[in-house]
Amino acid sequence: MTFDINKSIEILERTPVILETLLMGLSEDWINNNEGENTWSPYDILGHLIHGERTDWIPRAKIILSDKADKTFEPFDRFAQEKNSEGKTIEELLAIFKKLRAENLEALKAMQLTDLKLLETGTHPELGTANLKELLSTWVVHDLGHIAQISRVMAKQYKSEVGPWSAYLGILKK
Repeated sequence: MTFDINKSIEILERTPVILETLLMGLSEDWINNNEGENTWSPYDILGHLIHGERTDWIPRAKIILSDKADKTFEPFDRFAQEKNSEGKTIEELLAIFKKLRAENLEALKAMQLTDLKLLETGTHPELGTANLKELLSTWVVHDLGHIAQISRVMAKQYKSEVGPWSAYLGILKK
């Protein structure tokens, strides 16, 4: 499939609903357990997504579309959620994410993107030159990857409980 802004928005607007449906009201074990040392729980992943809403996708799109000579993105702190989410409940994080995503989708729609605008570029501090289409495509794939990650982390909580069926459960092998 080639990039299409409307198809991208189809996914981006559903992510908060998916996460709310999956995580709202669950016990702490489902929310806070991870896959082991140096891995993230669903709580951590949601905090990471919130940080991205604040500092990544739309701020970087605005840099790309700006008239500035230097279009270098600020480095992204992949662990900012550790501090930013502290003391918040999963319900609070879900509400924050839902609000930020709605605001960001409105900002995205207001950009009235054309094929030419989608080819404008910025500079990632580690990866180099990237165009707006690539940034927005990455936003979609990033969402889907973290939805899959949350599902995998949760599934692995029962890894030792499924007995012989583990042979059929590929999610437990990743």
